[in-house]
Amino acid sequence: MTRLALTHITSRDNPRLKLFASLGSTPRGYRSGGQALLDGPHLFGCALDAGIELLDVCVSASGCENPEILALLERLPDGFSPACVPDPLFARLSPVDAPAGILARMAVLLSGEKPSAERETLIVLDSIQDPGNLGSILRTAAAAGIAFAWLTVGCARAWSPKALRAGMGAHFRLRIDEQVDVLEGLSAYRGKVVAAAAGEKSRMVFDANLGGSVAWIFGAEGQGVSDALLERADEILSVPMREGIESLNVGAAAAVCLFEQMRQRRWREPG
Repeated sequence: MTRLALTHITSRDNPRLKLFASLGSTPRGYRSGGQALLDGPHLFGCALDAGIELLDVCVSASGCENPEILALLERLPDGFSPACVPDPLFARLSPVDAPAGILARMAVLLSGEKPSAERETLIVLDSIQDPGNLGSILRTAAAAGIAFAWLTVGCARAWSPKALRAGMGAHFRLRIDEQVDVLEGLSAYRGKVVAAAAGEKSRMVFDANLGGSVAWIFGAEGQGVSDALLERADEILSVPMREGIESLNVGAAAAVCLFEQMRQRRWREPG
């Protein structure tokens, strides 16, 4: 049994539970409240590992008997009192069909500053509307050692429950700036600006020199990179594919590009 005092709640009208429900079910909940909902033990553990201060925690009755979840609850600071609710009520709060037994609320991580990655490799996500794709790209970027992500106005929200689940904890390893005026942000950028796009002006990503800092621009699933950002790009690169294949998912294309850069950098390292 956890050393923490659990607060048992059985009413769906409880204010704490209403807040969890709003974050999990409506975009307005996490957009206007400045909070994000962490669903499941993996995200919960990643947040604890990153030193994230959690605002509240809710556990299902069956989760209160789960050894993995109990071990995570033991890592909460003294005085924390997670809510323990019946499984049917917990299912109403969770944004997924098969709840994993634990939810947490946290404040969205906002820098409050203009994007300032002048010499770092970063990713620019241009109007990517599917939160699953967005979260997957953030996960890939973190795995490739990238620290900055700029999202344009038309992007899905990075801190939505679906994007967080797809990111698998990558959000806590990145500085994510949303609603970015990318053209203004890139005005001070000192690296190479590269747009991932097919077309007559593009060449294969495997033929490019990616040893330095790169601002990678990845566009929306259907529309691709906007004309304004294509014009700003120093180079346009594409992923070669067999004839007859229309295109790659933007998440898959991003993975190819980012790990090709990682491969080139490792190959150039002495020893």
